[in-house]
This record gives sequence, C-alpha cells and structure tokens, in this order.
Amino acid sequence: MGSYFSAFAKAEQDPSKKFKVVLDAGHGGNDGGNKGNGYSEKDIALKIVLAVGKELEKLPDVEVIYTRKTDVFLELWERADIANTANADLFISVHCNAHSSQAKGTETFVLGINGNAKNMAIAKKENSVIFLEENYEKRYAGFDPNKPETTIGLELMQEEYLDQSINLASFVENEFTGSVKRSSRGVKQSIFWVLHRSVMPSVLIETGFLTNNEEGKFLNSKAGQQKMAKAISKAVTTYKKSVQANDATEIIEEEIDIVKVIKEDPVVKTPNSIETEKPEIYKDINFKVQLAASKRKLEPKPYNFKKLQNISREKEGDLYRYYYESTSDYTLARKFLLEAKNAGYEGAFIVSFNKNEIKVPLKQVLN
Repeated sequence: MGSYFSAFAKAEQDPSKKFKVVLDAGHGGNDGGNKGNGYSEKDIALKIVLAVGKELEKLPDVEVIYTRKTDVFLELWERADIANTANADLFISVHCNAHSSQAKGTETFVLGINGNAKNMAIAKKENSVIFLEENYEKRYAGFDPNKPETTIGLELMQEEYLDQSINLASFVENEFTGSVKRSSRGVKQSIFWVLHRSVMPSVLIETGFLTNNEEGKFLNSKAGQQKMAKAISKAVTTYKKSVQANDATEIIEEEIDIVKVIKEDPVVKTPNSIETEKPEIYKDINFKVQLAASKRKLEPKPYNFKKLQNISREKEGDLYRYYYESTSDYTLARKFLLEAKNAGYEGAFIVSFNKNEIKVPLKQVLN
C-alpha cells in the first residue's frame, strides 16, 4: 500500500513536472531480433515506438524519451540507465515474438520470478543480447539467461512498482483486445534484465508473433504498426490519468479526512452514520474495498481477515488481491471502507470495476 500512495505523493510535490515516458525499441544494430516470416523485429519495434512517441508528444504535459531512434545497437544496461537517469515515470520496451508454430497473440510482461517454462523461454530470448556485449560477465555479475536456476536468487527489485506495472500492462492488453481486436495472451511475469534494472513502473510488450502468418503481416504493415502504437499510447494516457496528482490527491485527502473524523469526532462519521446518508448508485459499477495484495494465497474466510465477512480473492499477475464487500452504492462503499479501517486495515482503499470486472479509475467514475 505504501507504493500506491508514494507514487501519488511524488506527483503532488511538483504538479508542473512533466510525465516522462521512456520508449525502448527492442534490439537494433547487429542485434536484429527475430526474423519470423522474413520480417525484421528490430525495424518493426522501432517503427511502433516512433509512432507511440508521436502520439504521446501531442500531449503538452508528457515528455517522451527514446532509447534509440535509429538502427543502432544498445546494451541492456544502457536502455535501463537512460530511464533511470531521466527519473522517468514509465519505461516501456517494445518487441515482437516468435515461435516454431503458428502461435499468436500479444502479451505484456512485468518483472517477476515465475516458473512458467514458456515465460522463461521468452525471457531467455530477450535477455540473450547480453552475449553480444563486451565484458558481459562482469557487467551482469554472472547472470546467464541460458540457466534459469541462476535467476531464482534474484530479489524482486521492482516490488515497489509491481502494482503500477501490472496496472499499465492491463491497460495495454485491454487496448489491444478492445481497440485493435488482437488476440491477447494476457499480463505475465518473468525475468527480464532490462526490467530488473529499471527503477520505475516498467513493462515489456510482445506485440505479436512475426512467425504467425496473419500476425506477422499485420505487424509488418504501416496500418498495423499505427494501430498498435495508438493502442499503447492510449493505455499510457489512461495509466497517466489514474496516477495524476490532481486526481489522486483528492481521493487520498477524502480518505484521510474520513479517518480523521472517526478519530476526532466519532459521532459525526461512523459506519452507522454513513448508512443513513443518501445512496449514491452508479449503474454498471461495482465498488470494492481492497484490504491487501500478497503473493500468499489465503482462503477468503473471516478468520484470515480479522473477522470481516464477504471477502473475495482475485489474482493479478503474481499477486492475490483481497477485497471486502461489493456494491454499486458509493455511500455504502464508504461505510465498508470505514469498517475495514476500524478492523485494522489502515491502508484499505476503494476500487471501482465496470460491468466486465475491469478496473476503472475511481476519480473517473465519481466524475
């Protein structure tokens, strides 16, 4: 929960600061990436990235930084360090997939240790550029992408940013399926060195399989590249809005004020007193109170959640999220939030979902 608020606090401290997005076109130079169906991954990734940047540069409060704008070779550490040096808000690396079959679909990765063999195979492929770099053994401290067991000892350096990374990845995949009508393989976790190195919310996007006849042709076309780029830029815009200070601080202040009132004047605002207020019904919206997010899979029973009833559990990436209650009445949701806080979940907050159970920024709903 600390990371959820710290991201907002950072934005609040300097509202004039531009939202910095680092766009990384995978491969380049003597690292051509895959050549599925004769197409060039390094060229397609670059064209998509430049198109994403062109869309984002239309926004006056966004600064776009490219790791490369031409066909040049960059070492993995350079890509991440460009983002770190810029103190970027987001790092997005764009790639194209390949397989020996007609496998198809987009997938967006966040950093995480995952035993899934398919995810690890993709990570090994993208990490293998390490071997093209000079002095790689010293630079990468013995990290060998061909030995998955060497990654098990890695700590999740991006744990503070995992929630935000998953949110961004979800927005990206939703745009791919909704706006561009592409097949999606979902949001996944694996060990990518370039994500491990970056210290901000980061994702690696596999825009599709060049080895798939239809998908390769689509990604190699200017129209396909433009559609994918617009989807990515729209996902970034949605993510940006969800963490903007002018949205977030009002939500935070509202929650802080509620807690403050409970402590200072329990007669004014308590769960029971809120229940007497006028209902605020939002059609096709479900409000839930998030209690916790953990890698541990717990039974959603009262004995695991301080005797609170009506607990639900949902998995996002490598995390399980635990929610208390569900209602379309925002007044009632505020009551449930107070109940959760009174039970000891001081970091609890309200989350809103649309009728398809996709998260929607709370401020957007309330407006």
